[in-house]
Amino acid sequence: MFGYITVNKKQLSDEQIKTYQEYYCGLCRKLKQDYGKRGQLVLNYDMTFLIVLLSGLYEPDDEKKEQFICAAHPAQKHSSRISAITDYAAAMNILLAYYNLVDDWKDDKSFFKKTIAGLLKKDYQKIRKLYPRQVKAADEYIKNLEKLEKNKETNIDIVAGLTGDMLGEIFAWKCDEWYDELKTLGFFLGKFIYIMDAYEDIDRDIKNNSYNPLERMRKCCCMDFDQTCYLMMTRMMSEAAKSFERMPILLHAGIIRNVLYSGVWSKYEYIQNKKKKRSKK
Repeated sequence: MFGYITVNKKQLSDEQIKTYQEYYCGLCRKLKQDYGKRGQLVLNYDMTFLIVLLSGLYEPDDEKKEQFICAAHPAQKHSSRISAITDYAAAMNILLAYYNLVDDWKDDKSFFKKTIAGLLKKDYQKIRKLYPRQVKAADEYIKNLEKLEKNKETNIDIVAGLTGDMLGEIFAWKCDEWYDELKTLGFFLGKFIYIMDAYEDIDRDIKNNSYNPLERMRKCCCMDFDQTCYLMMTRMMSEAAKSFERMPILLHAGIIRNVLYSGVWSKYEYIQNKKKKRSKK
């Protein structure tokens, strides 16, 4: 489920790009600090968005901005932003990566992914104690998803809703006045991610005889498959955007809107370009 929540840098100012990169670097440094180099292996931009969103909403007083030398890019100094929100996002990054790696191991028997999952297991156990609500949501997600996959559930709304429920709990950092709205935003964003992922994999899954809840729709001749999927994803992002607009977020609002209205569609454009190239062959 990684790789979908990104920015569209072409539509961001230089200052916004710098801010976004500072949060990304902060997440990278926190992953190394709390979980070692194995934590950095699963660094992704998806949780960077969560940091930007929560920082915009809560405007944390403990945020620290630091200059540092990056081992991967030592030619110049870099800046990072770190707060308690970064701590939380790093933990959720590990949690989601662990489940993702275990799931991939079950699907493709990748020894590499099994090894990385094994390295993260102790960290996962620590996170289980720190964030029982979020871990419970992830556990239930895996358990219920396995049941639906075993029964070959064809209702995409039901299956995607499981991802929505899980991501909703992760986006809701605290059980406070913003819990419901953050959970709603995460819910619809989670459904969008699942539908997009299924849409991207549909041809490969049909070829490999693997489960994909969109297969029945794909084979149905009574509807335009691509257009139907696009409309479903549009509805999900519309609801997620509405949830964001209901929150009194001014700090980093431009970056957040960039992700919700443009960035998340980058993968869709990539998929369409791949289809066009295949059709020309």
